[in-house]
Amino acid sequence: MQREQAEARHWSIRRPARTGVARRGTAAELATAHGGVVHRQELAECGIDSDGIRNEVAAGRWFKLGRHTVAIGSPEIGLVAQWWRAVWESGAGARLDGASALCAHGMTGFRAQVIDVSLPARNRHHAVDGVRPHRLRQPPPAAKVGIPRVSVEMGMIHAGQWAVSDRQAALVICLPMQQRMTSTARLSLAWRGIGRSARRPFLDAVIADVTDGAHSLGELDFARMVRRVGLPAPTRQAIRCGADGRVYLDVSWDDVGLVVEIDGGHHALALNPVDDALRQNDRVIAGERVLRIPVIGLRLAPDQFLMQIRRMYDALRITQ
Repeated sequence: MQREQAEARHWSIRRPARTGVARRGTAAELATAHGGVVHRQELAECGIDSDGIRNEVAAGRWFKLGRHTVAIGSPEIGLVAQWWRAVWESGAGARLDGASALCAHGMTGFRAQVIDVSLPARNRHHAVDGVRPHRLRQPPPAAKVGIPRVSVEMGMIHAGQWAVSDRQAALVICLPMQQRMTSTARLSLAWRGIGRSARRPFLDAVIADVTDGAHSLGELDFARMVRRVGLPAPTRQAIRCGADGRVYLDVSWDDVGLVVEIDGGHHALALNPVDDALRQNDRVIAGERVLRIPVIGLRLAPDQFLMQIRRMYDALRITQ
């Protein structure tokens, strides 16, 4: 029954729209799939030719937004319609990429200032207001359902490469992981396939951080960082006895009772915050001081976090 209804709807849309009322009804139904806009070719397939479009535009009911895009009802379009316009108007083979692809996949907490689109370098391309094109020799495959867009993993990598700052690059890598849009294995595999990247050292570190947590920060790396602010070398993976047995602390200075827990991206998922709180509370009850540092924070603001550790260490040493 549902299949018959879908087929009936399909053919009702595809029948030539001969009258103005039928034309407007058909266009409005087509536009619902694209946030309020429709492609000229799709209108033509339903019997709405250029004369019909011209008449509706002249009457102020439809609005041309480029060579291919027609807005139905209003020239003010939302984000979904802007994505479709960007893909249709940029050139053959265009697909959303970078942060725009991530938002189309459902990422929240970030709004791109421009719409990133990638397309084959050999194809003709067109400048579109608010759209940043990336002509690639071999663009990543595009989703076959819905708006053309690259995979979550390639969107993360490209968003990190094209970000305006390291802070923004870290954000667009962290958000999809925190929102469980992909897995650490899929992201790691996609990153290993990237040959060249202008931001490779930083992205190497950030992707390691979100896929491997505190373990990505090597012992020698952290020792070098704390030595820069005059702190002695700490103990890594110190063992304590907790309520549920032995626990391993990321970093500790046992001489003053200071513990530093370095939180990877996985610490925000599922029940990890509960486990972290229980472990931290146990250490405070035992008389130790605990500082928590997001591992990404050590990439983006190392001096500020290191000076916090130094101030706490000095304060505890005075009280000894």
